[in-house]
Amino acid sequence: MAENRKKAWSVSEPIDVKPRGQASYRIYPADSFDDLGLRLKEQGIESCRVCVVTDSNVEKLYLQDVMNALRMPGITLTSFTIPAGEAHKNLDEIRKLYVHLIEHEFDRKDVLVALGGGVTGDMTGFAAATYLRGIRFVQIPTTLLSQVDSSIGGKTGVDFDSYKNMVGAFHQPSMVWLNVSTLRTLDEIQFASGMGEVLKHGLIRDAAYYEWCLDHMGEIEERQAEVLKEMVVRSILIKRSIVQKDPLEKGERALLNFGHTAGHAIEKLKDFQLSHGECVNLGIVAASYISWKRKNIPEEIFYEIRDMSVAFGLPISYDGLEPSDILEAMKKDKKRIGETTRMILLKRLGSAYIDETVSNEEILDALRSIRYEG
Repeated sequence: MAENRKKAWSVSEPIDVKPRGQASYRIYPADSFDDLGLRLKEQGIESCRVCVVTDSNVEKLYLQDVMNALRMPGITLTSFTIPAGEAHKNLDEIRKLYVHLIEHEFDRKDVLVALGGGVTGDMTGFAAATYLRGIRFVQIPTTLLSQVDSSIGGKTGVDFDSYKNMVGAFHQPSMVWLNVSTLRTLDEIQFASGMGEVLKHGLIRDAAYYEWCLDHMGEIEERQAEVLKEMVVRSILIKRSIVQKDPLEKGERALLNFGHTAGHAIEKLKDFQLSHGECVNLGIVAASYISWKRKNIPEEIFYEIRDMSVAFGLPISYDGLEPSDILEAMKKDKKRIGETTRMILLKRLGSAYIDETVSNEEILDALRSIRYEG
């Protein structure tokens, strides 16, 4: 057991992801970009064109380092910058990227590299999935949210009008390069946003990991390198265990949407003024409230989930919205099954299940419980 624990948490060993019926790939935990080019070559990415796609914020921080790491014989490099922010996660920006690739004569043997957070990763993956009916792409996530969540599992997409991730495809990366040192440049809101997904992993799959996060709250908030490495890798292993079995979200993978149905609705109605992780945490608190009211979890566990969120910088209440409007937005969620609002609830701490019986009144009650009335 000790040997397995050591191997599972080692940030020096690659993590293999083998989605059922899909292309497998390898995640490389690292502390820099130094060996990036070497690992790409090992994955057969050589003698081709490579376009590094990033956003206007990350461009200033890491683009030059990554371009330098990729300067190898046989590689022709270009870069493409997307304006930062969820508001630019749309087909208009994808069209501009297509034009760049066409003008630089990219063909099916060439590669896109996503350098940035979840928006950049989703957009780059979607462009890779659809350009010439599919080319290779590499994920280099630079935020906590993208490192523990969006860069793993092959989900890609863009928003369409007011609908989040309505247009997309499943397209597995060829490789994920996980430079944990980039977490040091995140602002407090970005870091907290990622913690929403970290805590979610423990809540739905591993109670001991959730409690570990609480026990190491001080070290996490201080961003101590070794603790962050362990946290990121353990979260990745939880997500890997789910996406390998259900890569196309036909069953168990839906558990990863814990908090997302209400969270996406709040995110949209707030016009993306709150971060994705903040909104997901609001959804987690609401879903945990329903789980408590259904007597799945004790009252003290619900309050621990709610109150510990605050300690990690995450909101537990919203204002400026009507619960009825959030419910209506939830009914437009792309994961909705017919007239049923599918929600993920807790069976107990560390175990979740898919529920299609939650009534509108239960949802409204939960949304009222997290509404700020000050």
